[in-house]
Amino acid sequence: MRFLMLAILLGFPLAEMTLLYKIGQSNPVWLAAWLILAAVIGIVLIKEARFALVARLAAALAQGRFSLSALIDSGRTVLAGLLLIFPGILSDIVALILLLLPIRNRELELHPAHASTRGSAGGVIDGEFRRES
Repeated sequence: MRFLMLAILLGFPLAEMTLLYKIGQSNPVWLAAWLILAAVIGIVLIKEARFALVARLAAALAQGRFSLSALIDSGRTVLAGLLLIFPGILSDIVALILLLLPIRNRELELHPAHASTRGSAGGVIDGEFRRES
């Protein structure tokens, strides 16, 4: 298991360098443009993920819950942004897969208390009602 992890950790940068060298020999200007553009997009993704996380968590907390799906989505976006900043074609492909791969939209939320402990049973909301004609 340790050997496999070591092979992955050493093999990924080696594969990146080899691929960059091969592409750089034939199209150095396009490669430089790709790497700069990917790094800029990665920085923008990380900044936007921060703002999106704050907005999603604020909306969830306003409703009295804590949303783990907001944390997972933002973490995935930040990881994709870091992979885009890392110079290489393979890391950019992995980042694009992370961004485009649909994740099931199951609500991962932690409710601080159940409805029965807050005073209302079964989702019933107490209040006044007045009919206007």
